[in-house]
Order: sequence, then structure tokens, then C-alpha cells
Amino acid sequence: MLGLLRRLMGRDAPAQAAPAPLTHGTAQAPRYDSALVESLKRDHGELVKMYTEIGRLPERGRWNDIPAQLVAFKSRLEAHLLAENVRFYNYVEYTLRDDSEDLMLIRSFRREMNTIARGVIDFVKKYQHGVFDERARKSFLEDYQGVGALLTQRIEREEGSLYPLYQPG
Repeated sequence: MLGLLRRLMGRDAPAQAAPAPLTHGTAQAPRYDSALVESLKRDHGELVKMYTEIGRLPERGRWNDIPAQLVAFKSRLEAHLLAENVRFYNYVEYTLRDDSEDLMLIRSFRREMNTIARGVIDFVKKYQHGVFDERARKSFLEDYQGVGALLTQRIEREEGSLYPLYQPG
């Protein structure tokens, strides 16, 4: 492409070795892992437990502990999201590659789930370095409830609608 642009502009393209032709079918198909869904569900349980513990800190007056707990939660969530995106979604999309309607549906779900995840991550980033004065405390408690609802919605939709799609190919 760059060579074509250079020729159009009157410049010679530098000599380069021709790239190897792309061949279809050389990429390895994602592998089915019979333990993946149970592992992802365990992650959900751990994430809910961590999130619930964060919510109990204000009740105990332990506002200063919140940032560290949020960072730990974020790290665990990001590891879960990575496993889900690389292992779950890639596999399901691969198995649905010949069914354009279902493939569009799973991609739509994936985008929606990623939007929810971004909301959770944004919440964590907002408060992970925070000093909790009275205004910040009120804001945190409101945001915590909203993000908790998003997290619950995501987990319920994944476990109820998406995880059943993960089947041996």
C-alpha cells in the first residue's frame, strides 16, 4: 500500500522482500476447555464476595481501606475479563463463524458486556486513590450501588444466556 502511494506521488519505493502470502486455515482454532465455564463462574463468586466486602468497609468506618480493596478487586476483575475475552468469547465466536445471525448476536453481547465492564473499571479508578471527605463518601455510596447493579446484571446475563453457548465444537 505504501509503495503504491509512493509511486503515485512520484517517489520510488524502497526495495523490500515480498511478505509471505496469507493462507487461510493456518491459524489454530480456539480449543474447548471443559473446565472454563465453571472457572469463570467461580471467578464471579469471588468477585461478588470482594465487591460485597468493599461495600461493608464504610459501614465499619474503614474508608481508608477502600482504595487498596478496589485495586485488588480491579486486578481480579481484569484477569477474569482477559480469560473471558481470550478463551470464552473467541471460542464461541469461532464456533458461530458460519452463522451470521448468531455471530452478530454474540458480538453484540460481547460489546454490551465490555461496556458494563468499563463502567465497573471507571468506578474503581474514580475511587482507588481517593480521600473520602463527606462529599466523596456520599458519592461513593451512590456509585457503589449503581455499579453493584451493573455487575449483577452482567453476571446474570453471562451465566444465564452466554455461558450455555460454550459447547464442544
